[in-house]
Amino acid sequence: MLSRFATRLNSFASAPHLRWPDLSGKPSMMQMAERAATVSGLTDVDLNFPDHVSGEPKDIARRIGDFGLSINGLAMRYYTNPAFKRGAFTNPDEAVRREAIDMTKRGIDAARAMGADLMTIWLGQDGFDYNFQLDYTQVWDWEVAGIREVAEHDPGCRISIEYKPDEPRAQSLLRDAATTLLAIAEAGSPNLGVTIDFAHALYAGEQPALVAHLIHRRSRLLGVHLNDGYAKRDDGLMVGAVHIRSTLELLHQIRRDGFDGALYFDTFPDTSGLDPVAECEANIATVQRLLAISEQLAGDNGLADALSRQDAVASQRIVNRALIGA
Repeated sequence: MLSRFATRLNSFASAPHLRWPDLSGKPSMMQMAERAATVSGLTDVDLNFPDHVSGEPKDIARRIGDFGLSINGLAMRYYTNPAFKRGAFTNPDEAVRREAIDMTKRGIDAARAMGADLMTIWLGQDGFDYNFQLDYTQVWDWEVAGIREVAEHDPGCRISIEYKPDEPRAQSLLRDAATTLLAIAEAGSPNLGVTIDFAHALYAGEQPALVAHLIHRRSRLLGVHLNDGYAKRDDGLMVGAVHIRSTLELLHQIRRDGFDGALYFDTFPDTSGLDPVAECEANIATVQRLLAISEQLAGDNGLADALSRQDAVASQRIVNRALIGA
């Protein structure tokens, strides 16, 4: 059974008075990591680059290890240069594109120095806001070339592309699983794969379990970000808060397909000032329960038969019995 749980480190700046009643200003990265380590059942954290890596990577990894946590991987953030607002790998300025690519390579090196082999890249700045703003041929070629170059920088590091329909751009270039798989196929590097974020998939109009399987068939599923929302934006709600059945189906599918990575909670307790420790523990409890139900369903021959016949009535009865006892 999947048993590694990772989390968004910035969540642990939420409700700082509960942990640091006399704190002036924002907690440091290490303070957030130490707070995350108090979550029962949490095994890993992901760090943002360059935001969370201001010192020697090996020392950062050692200190986080002293808290009892592992580093699942790093995630790139392209905010350091205001020019990135017009694109990272697809910026019209060649010097800015080079800066984004070289920064990503430094991030990969930092991940490896920390003992991690996963870099997640979310290219949210690569997109457009207006019709007739881009030469689509040009920017697609730049995007694919940039992805290929950073993947080839260290073939031993897995590079996972996280897609999202929009934000901060009105339209993201890599907006859904199909488009992302097309870019990966053109880039052609064997260490590339995809991160599916549950809320992103919902408001891309996707069925999360289906796209997870298609990613498994055409590339590699390297990351699973769990959360929830109302399918209109990236709400970052607790796991199962709105779409518990779709969450169960996603977990059931990735177990069938052999995913063995950490399940990462990309939730936003800071949006409404929730206690991040309690919120993360609630996420872990929900997922553990859903994984147990998935294991039960995996051994149910009646469900397998219902699926083979596409009998929705029979399958819903079986899932209902496992999920709500009805």
